[in-house]
Amino acid sequence: MATALKNLSDYTSDNFIDISDKRFGLVVAEWNREITDTLARGAYETLLKHGAKPENIFRNTVPGSFELTLGAQLLAQHEEIDAVICLGVVIKGETKHDDYICHAVASGITNVGLKFNKPVIFGLVTTNTLEQAWDRAGGKHGNKGVEGAVAAIHMLGF
Repeated sequence: MATALKNLSDYTSDNFIDISDKRFGLVVAEWNREITDTLARGAYETLLKHGAKPENIFRNTVPGSFELTLGAQLLAQHEEIDAVICLGVVIKGETKHDDYICHAVASGITNVGLKFNKPVIFGLVTTNTLEQAWDRAGGKHGNKGVEGAVAAIHMLGF
């Protein structure tokens, strides 16, 4: 597992660009809200830490992780949005729903980024248990929201 090798919140900001004039969209799933709020807070605070202005960070919620793709597209289509960070949680259950949701969201987010030629970041936590999800929302493996914000900043400087 990748997070066993690297904490999601560990990064270097040596090559970060100035993001003080960049505008970020956060698309946050309401399903598993306590966890997704923690992911969003991690992304928001990381963007602020590296120079983003609060008025340039827009948070939008969607019902669940499946809807992250359309939420991302609705934000990415605006020229003034420089990057979109998608945050959600899918926890494996008794059925295969998680396979379908995760595959659709991964493909959809990739396609939105390619369609609008801007960073659209996959910040979906995909785990087997609730405990594993919390481990990736500020727990022992760091915060996937922080990782998403860092990825957006890196890609803006690409």
